[in-house]
Amino acid sequence: MTIVPGLPYAASGLDRGGSRRGDERWISGLLAGQATVIIPMWRDSCLIDGGGQLRWCAPDAADLLAACGQPAFLGVRAEGAVFAADLSELDEPAALSVAGATATADMRALFAGLSAPDAAALAYAKGLLRWHREQRFCGACGSATQASHGGHQRSCEGCGRLLFPRIEPAVIALVTAPPEPGRADRCLLARHRGAKPGAFATLAGFVEIGESLEDAVRREVTEETGVRVGEVSYQGSQPWPFPSGIMAGFRARALTESIDVDGEELEEARWFTRDQARAANAGQRHDSIEHYLIEGWLTE
Repeated sequence: MTIVPGLPYAASGLDRGGSRRGDERWISGLLAGQATVIIPMWRDSCLIDGGGQLRWCAPDAADLLAACGQPAFLGVRAEGAVFAADLSELDEPAALSVAGATATADMRALFAGLSAPDAAALAYAKGLLRWHREQRFCGACGSATQASHGGHQRSCEGCGRLLFPRIEPAVIALVTAPPEPGRADRCLLARHRGAKPGAFATLAGFVEIGESLEDAVRREVTEETGVRVGEVSYQGSQPWPFPSGIMAGFRARALTESIDVDGEELEEARWFTRDQARAANAGQRHDSIEHYLIEGWLTE
């Protein structure tokens, strides 16, 4: 098994303070700290200044705090505490104004210019704030819920049910062809429905109830391409806050080579030699574990 280091969105360097974030006095003290920073977000978008840089706010931003209520605690770095503030209740111009920003931006579009800790903190903030927006009411009794524990828990005002942030596990796999003497190594890549011509990628899908991660890989590959898979080995995992997932990456060995795409998820799939895969991967986004799965195979 090869663990791929330095996966994007996975190195925030934050101490999440799990044993202390239920202490409201401790959270309040951190929020008032001079070195504390607040990440403002608006409906899953980052806020940027006139120079295209991320807008991070100081804890004395009274208008920001009044607009967002209690910010969510993300953790503590060497420099100080980090919180996230959701301005989604405002319209876009108002959100920009209270944060002192000039525009909103998609986090993935900014990725190339972000440090690894900042990218990870933004991913963390995005996922946690979205969970709060979607969990304002209890799924059991319908009553309103209230945030606590620094934003890492909500409790139902009706039935008392405790709610915790949820993530959606997904698998992503680089499938390699059965070895054949005298034939070049190959991997299986596919073009998903709606993707531009030539945009080939690895295969991925959500894990279903009652299913192991390895079995999810086998099912997804067979369902989408008709290729049967045998050995599956874990390579690493990556937070994937789009909107609230975690991607578990695998290498999988195919048992068969015949391809029969499902026509729903995929437009086409085919086997790629290393040179072909290198060319196909060159123009793709590099913030996904997919890139690292492919690069790991290419450099063997």
